[in-house]
Amino acid sequence: MSSLPVLKAADFASDQDVRWCPGCGDYSILAQMKKVLPELGVPREKIVFISGIGCSSRFPYYMNTYGMHSIHGRAPAFATGLKSTRPDLMVWVITGDGDALSIGGNHFIHMLRRNIDVNVVLFNNRIYGLTKGQYSPTSREGQITKSTPMGSIDHPLSPLSLALAAEATFVARSIDAHVKHLGQTLARAAAHKGTSLVEVYQNCNVFNDGAMAYAQEKKQRDDNVVELEHGKPLIFAKGTKGIRLVGNHLEIVNTADVPADDLLIHDEKSPNPSIHMMLARMSYPEMPEPIGVFRAVENVETYDDQINAQVDLARSTKGEGDLEALFASGDTWTVQ
Repeated sequence: MSSLPVLKAADFASDQDVRWCPGCGDYSILAQMKKVLPELGVPREKIVFISGIGCSSRFPYYMNTYGMHSIHGRAPAFATGLKSTRPDLMVWVITGDGDALSIGGNHFIHMLRRNIDVNVVLFNNRIYGLTKGQYSPTSREGQITKSTPMGSIDHPLSPLSLALAAEATFVARSIDAHVKHLGQTLARAAAHKGTSLVEVYQNCNVFNDGAMAYAQEKKQRDDNVVELEHGKPLIFAKGTKGIRLVGNHLEIVNTADVPADDLLIHDEKSPNPSIHMMLARMSYPEMPEPIGVFRAVENVETYDDQINAQVDLARSTKGEGDLEALFASGDTWTVQ
């Protein structure tokens, strides 16, 4: 009996030239994905990457797996159909803040609420990169772009708040420059049964350079980012500061000034997303921004399992079915 070959990161690299701008944060996400996949033990022919439109959506070309570069905002719809008909496949959706949250917003929401067993990686650079620098749904208020020369007046959309409101069962965030954390987060997402969403802060060094430097640069990150770990208190700034819950809001405290049990203990497994939503709303510069797994709720039925259970039940009770008979059944009309 022959064993499966042991795959390496290089085995997941396609023969295509990577066509992102030099210095783009997309390279980091691609590299970490190639490192994580061999650890999962899934054959390449059982892995599919589906993308929409945008810089991030070139991702399937660069993976030596099956893939599909679909249409703007509709990757969740394609992924839903594929996973429902081929539940044996590991399906990844690669998308960006414009692709997922603007034209694809409706599809994005329904994918999350249905809990389809797919993994979603949302590249968030707070700008439209492929179309050359227009503001996106996650751009900050007042941001000057080619389409907002006097500053954006839109309130930015929070991908994680939206996901939690849709009752997504796995919600996480990482950073392109924090490569170890990014790899660990992608591995956690892949292991989750149900829809997993990983938002990745990704620098667009051409059209929005440094927009998230506060979280990406090592010299700033300690003071502006808090890493979430299940069962552990929220501490940052090299352990000198923490987060505690006071009434219905979160506040920053000096750890030397409060008892350790005053600090908020992270519970990613709570079925109630209220605290997770409060964490998702923490925003720089007023608060440090959390990275890690916000929510990871297990044992929630998936859409693909349920729909296939219905198909199996229909077949067992009614037989395989007849398409021609179905077309001729029910109410019919004769057009004169």
